[in-house]
This record gives sequence, structure tokens and C-alpha cells, in this order.
Amino acid sequence: MGFIFQTFSSSIGKKMLMAASGSFLGLFILVHVVGNSTSFLGREVFLSYAHHLHSLGFLIPIFELTMLTVFSFHIVLALLLLLENRKARPQRYAVVNSRGGRSLGSKTMIYTGGIILVFVVVHLLNFHFINRDTPIADVVRNTLQQPGYAVFYIVGVLALGLHISHGFWSLFQSFGIEHPKYTSSLDRTAAISGLMVGLIFSLIPLLALLVPSFLL
Repeated sequence: MGFIFQTFSSSIGKKMLMAASGSFLGLFILVHVVGNSTSFLGREVFLSYAHHLHSLGFLIPIFELTMLTVFSFHIVLALLLLLENRKARPQRYAVVNSRGGRSLGSKTMIYTGGIILVFVVVHLLNFHFINRDTPIADVVRNTLQQPGYAVFYIVGVLALGLHISHGFWSLFQSFGIEHPKYTSSLDRTAAISGLMVGLIFSLIPLLALLVPSFLL
């Protein structure tokens, strides 16, 4: 218990916990990207994916509770680190001037994090807390065919991609996985990973908005 308290109370410990919770959320996003990509293969494939997902039964609320806990923990850590950085401005500026700190992802982490929080709430209201009698394909199509929602979702997932781009890089930095031989490769991998997540997720509202037959 003492080790856990010391880890949580130190700045480095918080960053490591932040990276660990972010990794868990990132893994979920990866699975979510793959699952949602079935919508590109047509209505039946997408509905089959949704059916198999819901067939997990009691495991679903357990997973949802776990996700809520980790997501909340990630937010709390982010706020604590933000407060610590603002109390120690010289250290904060030193981080900004270091490698990776000048990236757009690092400069906008607090803002993209806020956008993601709002996006998750709206996403749950539109696609989770709904009438289960309506096929999810119809819910997705009908919601994202509305220009306002489509634009909102595109902004949300692009913010998610930007957030991930720095989060992925920060994961390796927090655990000391750095070396001049492959640092640049990690930087590129982080940027490409974020970009791919944002683009793939953006395709869904774009198709719903521009292709009338999407998920029909």
C-alpha cells in the first residue's frame, strides 16, 4: 500500500500511471476501430459484429464498468499533472522545449482531452443509452446523416487521433523506452497511429453524410 501511495504521490509515478491507463484506453480504441470498420463492408457485416458483441452478455457491464473506472482515473491523473505543471512553470517550460514537447499533440493535450470528454458523453447518449429495438445500423445512419452530428463526430475523432499521437509517444517516454537509434521511428509511429485512428473513424460520418445507401 505504501508503494502505491508513493507512486501516486510522485510526478513520475503519476505519469507512469497515466501512460498505463492511456495504454488500456488505447487498446480499446484499437479494437473499436477494427469493429466499427465492419460498417465499410455493409449493413449485414456490421449488424453481425454488433450481434456478436452483445452476445457476450454479463461480460459487457463488467467491461463497461472497467472502462468507466479507467477513463475517470485517466482524467483525474491528467488534472493532477496539469495542476502540478502550473505550480512549477520553469519545469513546464523545460518540457515544452524538449524533444516531442513542441508537437501539436503535446501543445493541445488539455484541449483535445476536453473535446474527447464531451464527445464520449454525446456518443454514449446517441449510441448506448437508446432504444435497443432499433437496429444499430439504422441508429448510426440516421444520426450521422445529420450534418451537425456528422461535423461534431469528425471533430471529435480527429481530436482523439491528435490526442493519441502524443499519448503514444508519451507512453514510451514515461517508461524510459528511448534510444537515439529508434527515437525518430517511435515519433513517426505515434504520429501515424493517431492519424490513422482519426481518419478511419472520420470515414464513418463522412460516408453516412455523403452516401445515401450507407448501411442500408
